[in-house]
Amino acid sequence: MRKYLSSADSDWFRRRLNTAAYIVIAVFVVLLTRLFFLQVIEGQEFRRLSENNCVRLQSIDAPRGLIFDRNGKLLVDNRPSFNLGVIVKDVKNLEATMEKLSGYMNIPFTELMAKVTAKNAAAFYKPVSIKNDIGRNALAAIEVNRFNLPGVVVNVKPIRSYINRFSAAHLIGYLSEINSRELSEKKEQGYCRGDFLGKFGIEKRYEQYFRGKRGGRQVEVNAAGQVLRILRTVDAVPGFNIYLTIDQRLQKKAESLIGNRAGSVIAMDPSTGQILALVSSPTFDQNFFVSGMSHKQWNDLISNPDRPMENKAIQAEYPPASVFKIVTVMAGLEEGVIDEETTFNCPGSYRYGDRTFNCWKRGGHGSVNVVKALAESCDVFFYNLGQELGVDRIAHYAKACGLGSPTGINLGHEACGLIPTTEWKRKHTGESWHGGETLSVAIGQGYDLVTPLQVGVLIAAVANGGIIYSPQILKTIETAQGELIKIGSCRVAGNLPISRQTLDIIKKGLWEAVNTRKGTAWGARSGMFEMSGKTGTAQVVGRVEGESEDEKDRAVHLMPHAWFAAFAPSDKPEIAVTVIVEHGEHGSSAAAPIAKELINMYLQDVKKDKASACTASSLHGEGVEDVR
Repeated sequence: MRKYLSSADSDWFRRRLNTAAYIVIAVFVVLLTRLFFLQVIEGQEFRRLSENNCVRLQSIDAPRGLIFDRNGKLLVDNRPSFNLGVIVKDVKNLEATMEKLSGYMNIPFTELMAKVTAKNAAAFYKPVSIKNDIGRNALAAIEVNRFNLPGVVVNVKPIRSYINRFSAAHLIGYLSEINSRELSEKKEQGYCRGDFLGKFGIEKRYEQYFRGKRGGRQVEVNAAGQVLRILRTVDAVPGFNIYLTIDQRLQKKAESLIGNRAGSVIAMDPSTGQILALVSSPTFDQNFFVSGMSHKQWNDLISNPDRPMENKAIQAEYPPASVFKIVTVMAGLEEGVIDEETTFNCPGSYRYGDRTFNCWKRGGHGSVNVVKALAESCDVFFYNLGQELGVDRIAHYAKACGLGSPTGINLGHEACGLIPTTEWKRKHTGESWHGGETLSVAIGQGYDLVTPLQVGVLIAAVANGGIIYSPQILKTIETAQGELIKIGSCRVAGNLPISRQTLDIIKKGLWEAVNTRKGTAWGARSGMFEMSGKTGTAQVVGRVEGESEDEKDRAVHLMPHAWFAAFAPSDKPEIAVTVIVEHGEHGSSAAAPIAKELINMYLQDVKKDKASACTASSLHGEGVEDVR
C-alpha cells in the first residue's frame, strides 16, 4: 500500500521529516552554543567558583619586629592570639550557631548577630571577626564542639606582648586596631581590616620597619569549611627588630625612684645625645590597647588629673624656674653686662616700681657674684641682671640654646614650649611689655615654658662643652636574621652661643651648687662621684602680697614643681639627668635625690663594664686560650 502512496502524501512526509530534522539541529546548536559559552567564554569564572567550594586562600600575618634595649634585652615580644571568626557561607543555621557561641563565649546573642549581619562585615566566604584573643579556656570549648559548629573558625595570629608592663610606655608606645579612616588611607600599603597599627611612640614612628610582609596558604576545605589539607604556603616575612638607646635597668630604676608621682626623668649621654632613660609618670599598661580595655579602664585613664596618657618628657610644658638662670648668665656674660667679678647686693628683696620682688631666701644672700648666684640660686642677682639685659636679649640666648622649639626627637607630638619677647606679647595680647615681666622671665617664671627634654638637651650641652645634640632613641635596625639595616647616628643641632670662658664660669657655679655647703643641691652630693647641677622651684600660681610663703598652707595642686638638672662626673661627664616632679615643692628635696641615685647606679655600672673589659684584655694579653 505504501508502495502506492500519492505524490501529495510523499511531499507531506518529507516536509515533516525536514521540520523534525531542523528542530533537532536547532536543539543541538543551542546546546553546543550554551556548552561553548559555559566551557570557553565563562569557563574561567565557573572554574574559580568551583574551586572556592573546596580550595580557599588564607592570609598569614607577619610577626611584628621585636624591640630591644641598647644591651640586647628584650622589651617587646609577640605572642599567639586565638581569634574567633565565622564564615557565613559555611554555617548551616546561623542563629543556632550564634546561640551556641553565645554560651561558650559569654557574649550576648544579639551582639554576635549584629557582628555577622553588619553591612561592613567581611565577604560571604571570608571570616567575620567575632572576638580576638579568646583565651585558652574558650578555645578548648570551641575545639571540643567543633563538629557541631560548621563555619566557625579559630585563626592564630601573632599579637604584641609588652613584657615589662607599664615600663617605658610613653617611649615605646602601643598598637591598636586600624580604624576606618586609617584603613582607607593605608589600604594600598597592604593593610586589611583587623590589622594592628602603631598609634604612639616608637611603635608609630617605625611602623614601616616593624610590620613585615604578609604571607598566605592555599587550603582544601570540606562542605563545613573545615581544612582538609594545605596545598601551598607562602611564608610571611617578619618585621625588622629595633634596638633602642635606652638602658632597661636604668629605665626601671628611674621609674621606681619617681614612683607614682607626676613628672618626668630623662637621662642622656652628653657626648652623643643618646637617650639612656625616658620616664613619664604616671604611666599605663600598653597591653590594654592590644587585648582591649573596658570603658571604665579607658575613662580612668583619660579622667586622671595626672594625665597618664601624656608623655610629659616631650609634651608637658612647665616654667623652667631657676634652671633657666643658666641662660640668663650666658646672656649677661656674653653681652658684657657682667663679668666674673661683678657683684650685686641681695638684702632678700628687690624693689621695682611699686612692686617688691622677693628672693627665695628671706634674709638675703649679701654680696653675690655670678658663681655664687648660680650655686645659691640668688633671685635678686638675676632681677638686677634681667633688668639690665631686657627680655629680647634673654630670649635670643634662650632660643639659641634650643628652648622654645622642638628638640627633634623621633617620637612625634613634641611640644615647643615658649620663650617670650616684646613682639610676641604685642602680637598675642595686644599689650606692651612691662619691665617687671622681665624680672620674672630672668628667673624662669612668667611666660617662660619649656619641656623636660629641652632642659635635658641644654644641660647635656653644658656638660659636653657646648654641643647641642638632637636626642636620639634609635641604636640600630636589624632583620630577624641579624642583618644590619640602619644605624642611629648622632645629629648636631647647633652649639651654645657662648665662649669657653663663659662655659667655665657656668660649670663652676653648677659644681658649687652641689659641692659647697651653701649650694642649693648640697644634699644631693655623692661620695662616689662629683656631680654638677642646678635646682629649680617653679611656681604654679603667683603669690599675692601678704600671702603666706609656707607651702604647708597651700593645697597640693598649688605646690610648686621641683626641678633638678645635673651631669656627672663633673670633670668628664658621662651622663646628664633632668628631673621634674610636679608639685614636688623644692628641687633640692624632691628632684635632686632621684638624679643622684640614677647617676650613681649608671656610673657604677660603667665602672664595672670598664673593669670587666680591662680584665678580659689583660687575660687575652697573657695568652689565655679562648676555648669557645
